[in-house]
Amino acid sequence: IHFEFLPVQLDFWHPDSARHILTQMQVDFHVDAHQSRSIEKQFDGKRNFTGRHSYTKYNDWDKIAAWTARIAKIYPKLVSRIQIGNTFEKQPMYLLKVGKESVRKKAIFMDCGIHAREWISPAFCQWFVKQVTSTYGKDKIMTHLLDSLNFYVLPVFNIDGYVWSWTHDRMWRKNRSKNSTTNCIGTDLNRNFAAAWGNDPCDETYYGPAPESEDETKAVATFIRNHLSSIKAYLTFHAYSQMLLFPYGYTFHKAPNHNELTKVAKAAVEALSSLYGTKYEYGPSATLIYPTSGSSVDWAYDQGIKYSFVFELRDKGRYSFLLPESKIKPTCKETMLAVKSIANYILSYAS
Repeated sequence: IHFEFLPVQLDFWHPDSARHILTQMQVDFHVDAHQSRSIEKQFDGKRNFTGRHSYTKYNDWDKIAAWTARIAKIYPKLVSRIQIGNTFEKQPMYLLKVGKESVRKKAIFMDCGIHAREWISPAFCQWFVKQVTSTYGKDKIMTHLLDSLNFYVLPVFNIDGYVWSWTHDRMWRKNRSKNSTTNCIGTDLNRNFAAAWGNDPCDETYYGPAPESEDETKAVATFIRNHLSSIKAYLTFHAYSQMLLFPYGYTFHKAPNHNELTKVAKAAVEALSSLYGTKYEYGPSATLIYPTSGSSVDWAYDQGIKYSFVFELRDKGRYSFLLPESKIKPTCKETMLAVKSIANYILSYAS
């Protein structure tokens, strides 16, 4: 297909921009049409608009926000809720600090939902918090991890975009900030970090007018900078394509600890695959997928967080962003094993 001659606006899913397309590459893209039928298939039965929060369903932002308060109340010795800033639309950004209160400890920062349409990602962050809190004191490994590490978990990074993907456009990716030079709305928050950073405001992957121009990016970057002495790993969760990626994305040069990152990723992927046999690839993002600038993982790495990883969760394109709710539990269960593997490594080897 000659993409430049198509009479419709294509929304590229994989790769996320036309300029990353290579010969013989499988390309996933979305042509705007009546979305409703394909989207309803994502929900098992009716949309979870009125029901209670559920770990095996997709929850809208109101349910997730209420859940962040509730989980901190249920487990006051393990979970505290911190507001790290506000979104462009002035929604409070809640971070959960998970771990047994004690003297200074190593920490792992995790974020989900930087891209609005990747609903399986926030579902995993919620599952993770549920799993670590409910198994504390029962599961030996989890108890040891929470006694020895803190996890900073941001359940939804891009709240405004996530809300928009529920209410207006299921395929929305960016945040909802307004642009001074055009009518195009939104910045790709995963291109807005100060890591080899520039592009067109109407692009799905628009970087923003300057690094950290967005309220959401600034809030996360400021929190991480203020906790750099303790944060030893950065994990960010995306969908889809079943990959575990690490720096760099903005250059083909290998990261200084490339061999170690490869070893950690290999062990994590093996742990993940051990449950259902789900196949994951792993490697530096520039070589495994395509070069990207301004990503949070490269930025975190350049801040000195030497164990920085991107999870691209299920699937490989059959359902793409519309992963059915029936797949939430298996996706989260296998991903937990990979995160545990990385956390154990951080505990043992990160200085």
